[in-house]
Amino acid sequence: MQDALNEIEGVKAELNFAAGTLILEIQESSMEEFVIKRILQLEPEVQIVSTEEATEEENEEGRGRELIKKITLSGFFFVTGLIIDYYFFPGVRNAGAVTSGFWIVFFPYLVAYIISGHDVLEGAVKGIRRLDFFSENFLMSIATIGAFLIGEFPEAAGVMLFFKVGEYFEDRAVGHSRRSIKSLLKIRADYANLYRDGESIQVSPRDVKVGDIILIKPGERVPLDGEVIQGETTADTSALTGESVPRRLGVGDTVLSGMVNQGGVILVRVSRAYEQSTVSRILELVERAASEKAQTERFITRFSRVYTPVVVSLAIAMAVLPPLLYHTKLFIPLFSHVQTYQEWIYRSLVFLVISCPCALVLSIPVAFFGGIGAASRRGVLFKGANHLEAFRKVHTVVFDKTGTLTEGVFKVVDIKPFNGFTSDELLRLAALSEAHSNHPIAKSILDAYGGSIDEGSIQSYEEIPSYGVRVIADGREIVAGNDRILHLDENNIQHDNCVTEGTVVHVALDKRYAGYIVLSDVIREDAAKT
Repeated sequence: MQDALNEIEGVKAELNFAAGTLILEIQESSMEEFVIKRILQLEPEVQIVSTEEATEEENEEGRGRELIKKITLSGFFFVTGLIIDYYFFPGVRNAGAVTSGFWIVFFPYLVAYIISGHDVLEGAVKGIRRLDFFSENFLMSIATIGAFLIGEFPEAAGVMLFFKVGEYFEDRAVGHSRRSIKSLLKIRADYANLYRDGESIQVSPRDVKVGDIILIKPGERVPLDGEVIQGETTADTSALTGESVPRRLGVGDTVLSGMVNQGGVILVRVSRAYEQSTVSRILELVERAASEKAQTERFITRFSRVYTPVVVSLAIAMAVLPPLLYHTKLFIPLFSHVQTYQEWIYRSLVFLVISCPCALVLSIPVAFFGGIGAASRRGVLFKGANHLEAFRKVHTVVFDKTGTLTEGVFKVVDIKPFNGFTSDELLRLAALSEAHSNHPIAKSILDAYGGSIDEGSIQSYEEIPSYGVRVIADGREIVAGNDRILHLDENNIQHDNCVTEGTVVHVALDKRYAGYIVLSDVIREDAAKT
């Protein structure tokens, strides 16, 4: 289908093996109807949807159940045929169609063959209409129908049945990999809160235009790229950057679709349409990943165009030449027994079945896609098969630590008190100052403290973006944050050590430096240690 559509001027067709779709780019909208008719001529069962209507959900489970149903029914009739053939009417197939036993044996094999192989036969007929005589469907059909004609019913039905079993396992492998890849990037927001006249309305992100204002509540995923025009918050950017430390956002800062709002309510002016947003471009990259064929895949595709005609030619020669040569006096001494057409036609049919190129042509894409899926289950996303193939030449790997070699979860690893404060006092002051914060670092400090916090003792709480927090508790001022908060004009807290490397929380009580707390990310259990 891809080749046939690419022959149409102004049409670009791209087969996406990963998504099981064919993506079309049509230069002129007036050609759409013609292209759709052409597609339905080639494959009447194809479902055509626009990108706006496309969803992430696929009917993979339904297809899997349908395949299992076909395999079960076909297998039942196939086993029934074997039992009748070898236990009740042994040898009746050699007696010919004149006996009733022949048809009793033939019927269950035929039913098994039709149930498991009707789609292969339909594909062969469609190929013949397109003058495509070298497809795997055509070769399978010739081989199995020929097996029926020479009385080898179990071989004919068995080939179709086991082909369907192989198709089921192939679908399972591809579907599992596809789901693994998509689960890695579940970053698309289902709705956007369009803000107009002081009210918000839930709409599809596709319906929001550049310049519109959207409202994003705590816990919601950012649906579109834009600029903060009101409010302050922290955002989880790990889905986009892998960075586990939330980013503080304020008026004038850029937000990207796929981030998760963790703090307050913000208003954002949209700067890019949905189709051009960060999340859409990432998802498009994933969808097109399997279309980037590796060099091995491209070679197999070219090779199969030569391989298939050669196999058919050899099969024909195998069926015809030995009997002909046997009847030539010059070659009779080369044969040990009488050479019949039935014997060599059977051998040529076997040769056709075992040489069918479908396994050869499909095995390489399935192997690459399975590799991409296996990597995605471990948190690694390859942009395409060509990148996966190139990976075998890599001799040095440089990792981003946070969220890759580590869990992306902070843990208190060191407490350094100063000016007479104890470690327990320092940790309690830090926990008290972070009691109203939903920042992951605050949660880590509260977890490390472990005790109960009397939130009623907190008279005021002020969050200073990009610095830290200032709290009044029991009439005393607690300041906690990075080193910069100690240097603010209103603070100017005296301290001897400006620790800025790593994740450090400095604490001061009534402008007296109490010390600092060091936090570190937790190393993944499966990360190799060197």
